[in-house]
Amino acid sequence: MPKNILIADDNAGVRTLIRTYLEMQPDFEVCGEATDGVDAIEKIKELKPDLILLDLVMPKMNGAEVASIIKRTMPTVPIILFSVHGEKIGKSLASAVGVDIVLSKPDGISNLVESVKSLLYVA
Repeated sequence: MPKNILIADDNAGVRTLIRTYLEMQPDFEVCGEATDGVDAIEKIKELKPDLILLDLVMPKMNGAEVASIIKRTMPTVPIILFSVHGEKIGKSLASAVGVDIVLSKPDGISNLVESVKSLLYVA
Protein backbone atom coordinates (compact mmCIF):
# COMPACT_ATOMS: atom_id res chain seq x y z
CA MET A 1 0.00 0.00 0.00
CA PRO A 2 1.50 3.37 -0.99
CA LYS A 3 2.39 5.96 1.65
CA ASN A 4 0.20 9.06 1.48
CA ILE A 5 1.88 12.47 1.42
CA LEU A 6 0.29 15.90 1.73
CA ILE A 7 2.04 18.86 0.08
CA ALA A 8 1.45 22.37 1.42
CA ASP A 9 2.99 25.18 -0.65
CA ASP A 10 1.46 28.41 -1.91
CA ASN A 11 3.20 28.07 -5.29
CA ALA A 12 1.26 25.84 -7.73
CA GLY A 13 4.36 25.21 -9.84
CA VAL A 14 6.33 23.99 -6.83
CA ARG A 15 3.45 21.71 -5.76
CA THR A 16 3.28 20.22 -9.26
CA LEU A 17 7.04 19.64 -9.38
CA ILE A 18 7.09 17.98 -5.96
CA ARG A 19 4.03 15.84 -6.80
CA THR A 20 5.65 14.68 -10.06
CA TYR A 21 8.88 13.62 -8.38
CA LEU A 22 7.18 11.94 -5.43
CA GLU A 23 4.71 10.03 -7.58
CA MET A 24 7.57 8.70 -9.72
CA GLN A 25 8.38 6.60 -6.66
CA PRO A 26 6.32 3.39 -6.63
CA ASP A 27 5.54 3.57 -2.89
CA PHE A 28 4.40 7.19 -2.68
CA GLU A 29 1.05 8.80 -3.43
CA VAL A 30 0.18 12.47 -2.99
CA CYS A 31 -3.17 12.38 -1.19
CA GLY A 32 -3.69 16.14 -1.26
CA GLU A 33 -2.33 19.63 -1.75
CA ALA A 34 -2.83 22.74 0.34
CA THR A 35 -2.31 26.34 -0.75
CA ASP A 36 -1.85 27.97 2.68
CA GLY A 37 -1.42 27.07 6.32
CA VAL A 38 -5.10 27.03 7.26
CA ASP A 39 -5.91 24.86 4.22
CA ALA A 40 -3.06 22.54 5.24
CA ILE A 41 -4.44 21.98 8.75
CA GLU A 42 -7.93 21.24 7.40
CA LYS A 43 -6.61 18.77 4.80
CA ILE A 44 -4.23 17.08 7.23
CA LYS A 45 -7.08 16.42 9.68
CA GLU A 46 -9.31 15.16 6.87
CA LEU A 47 -6.80 13.06 4.88
CA LYS A 48 -4.53 11.83 7.72
CA PRO A 49 -1.39 11.55 5.55
CA ASP A 50 1.60 9.36 6.40
CA LEU A 51 3.94 12.35 5.89
CA ILE A 52 3.47 16.12 5.62
CA LEU A 53 5.59 18.37 3.44
CA LEU A 54 5.32 22.05 4.41
CA ASP A 55 6.64 25.22 2.87
CA LEU A 56 7.80 27.66 5.53
CA VAL A 57 6.41 30.86 4.00
CA MET A 58 2.69 30.52 3.23
CA PRO A 59 -0.29 32.85 3.55
CA LYS A 60 -2.62 32.78 6.59
CA MET A 61 -0.27 30.57 8.66
CA ASN A 62 3.35 29.61 8.08
CA GLY A 63 4.74 26.08 8.00
CA ALA A 64 6.29 26.29 11.47
CA GLU A 65 2.92 27.25 12.96
CA VAL A 66 1.19 24.42 11.08
CA ALA A 67 3.81 21.92 12.29
CA SER A 68 3.43 22.94 15.94
CA ILE A 69 -0.37 22.56 15.76
CA ILE A 70 -0.31 19.24 13.92
CA LYS A 71 2.34 17.65 16.18
CA ARG A 72 0.01 18.13 19.15
CA THR A 73 -2.74 16.02 17.58
CA MET A 74 -0.71 13.73 15.30
CA PRO A 75 2.67 13.38 17.05
CA THR A 76 3.91 10.39 15.06
CA VAL A 77 3.38 11.85 11.58
CA PRO A 78 6.73 12.96 10.09
CA ILE A 79 6.97 16.55 8.88
CA ILE A 80 9.45 17.98 6.39
CA LEU A 81 9.82 21.74 6.13
CA PHE A 82 10.91 22.41 2.54
CA SER A 83 11.76 26.06 2.07
CA VAL A 84 13.89 28.59 0.27
CA HIS A 85 14.81 29.68 3.80
CA GLY A 86 15.77 26.16 4.94
CA GLU A 87 19.38 26.97 5.70
CA LYS A 88 18.33 29.84 7.99
CA ILE A 89 16.15 27.69 10.25
CA GLY A 90 17.99 26.34 13.25
CA LYS A 91 17.65 22.72 14.31
CA SER A 92 16.42 23.81 17.73
CA LEU A 93 13.56 25.82 16.20
CA ALA A 94 12.64 22.93 13.89
CA SER A 95 12.67 20.54 16.84
CA ALA A 96 10.61 22.92 18.97
CA VAL A 97 7.79 23.05 16.42
CA GLY A 98 7.89 19.34 15.62
CA VAL A 99 9.63 19.32 12.26
CA ASP A 100 11.62 16.16 11.57
CA ILE A 101 13.75 17.47 8.69
CA VAL A 102 14.39 20.97 7.29
CA LEU A 103 15.44 21.09 3.63
CA SER A 104 16.38 24.02 1.48
CA LYS A 105 14.58 24.16 -1.87
CA PRO A 106 17.80 25.19 -3.66
CA ASP A 107 19.37 21.87 -2.55
CA GLY A 108 17.11 20.12 -5.00
CA ILE A 109 14.28 17.70 -5.26
CA SER A 110 16.46 14.58 -5.00
CA ASN A 111 17.27 15.44 -1.37
CA LEU A 112 13.55 15.74 -0.74
CA VAL A 113 12.78 12.28 -2.17
CA GLU A 114 15.60 10.70 -0.15
CA SER A 115 14.44 12.44 3.03
CA VAL A 116 10.87 11.25 2.50
CA LYS A 117 12.13 7.69 2.04
CA SER A 118 14.24 7.86 5.20
CA LEU A 119 11.34 9.14 7.33
CA LEU A 120 8.71 6.77 5.99
CA TYR A 121 10.78 3.62 6.08
CA VAL A 122 12.66 4.24 9.33
CA ALA A 123 9.71 5.63 11.27
